[in-house]
Order: sequence, then C-alpha cells, then structure tokens
Amino acid sequence: QLQLVESGGGLVQPGGSLTLSCEASGFNLANYAIGWFRQAPGKLRERVSCIDKSGGDTRSADTVKGRFTVSRDNAKNTGYLQMDSLKPEDTATYFCAADPVYYYCSDYTGPPLMRFWGQGTQVTVSS
Repeated sequence: QLQLVESGGGLVQPGGSLTLSCEASGFNLANYAIGWFRQAPGKLRERVSCIDKSGGDTRSADTVKGRFTVSRDNAKNTGYLQMDSLKPEDTATYFCAADPVYYYCSDYTGPPLMRFWGQGTQVTVSS
C-alpha cells in the first residue's frame, strides 16, 4: 500500500518549535519531490515548503521563510519540516505530499496537484 504518514503535530506556545515528519511506505521517496502544505479552517490549502529529490533545492512561502526548514533523509524514506518561531497564524492542518515532478511543488500556482498525500497532522499555536 502506497502511503505517506505525517507525525509530530501538536499544541505549542507562540515562539515555540515543532518538527513534522513524513514517512513513505510502499514506494521509494527518493524518486519524488516532497511538498509541505497547510490548510486552516475556512481557507484554501497553501504550499508551505518544497524540496527536490536530492535535497539540493528548497523553496518556502514568504510567510515562513527564515522560520521553517524543509529537509529529507532518503535513506529513511522520510521528509521533515522543522518549524521555529511559531506564530498563532501558523495554526493549521499540515499535509505532506510527494510527486515525481518537482515543478508541481516548486513553481506550479494552481490547485495542489501532488500525486501522493498524507492524512495531515494538526498544528496549533496558542498560549
């Protein structure tokens, strides 16, 4: 069964940190770009960060630049999103996604079209 499973979400105070993980099973994640997306209640799903197959190129939304870091460990078939200096407006359900074509994360501006999606993990930033 091909799937992505996110973990690491939770409740954190403003200014705190969380690290999300995205583990793939049933396929080799090294052949796929990884994207992190988030969706808050009543809002559209938005791209947060992307990383290419090798980890050599990353992109992040302006709203998280300098605070979030995307990475991957292909040996562990896992991607990561390190989130620092969290703000209440970062509260959302976070999804990881994978696609063999990096463009669909890095530059594509239409509705998300990544091939595989995780079930999401909730991140709540509140005091």
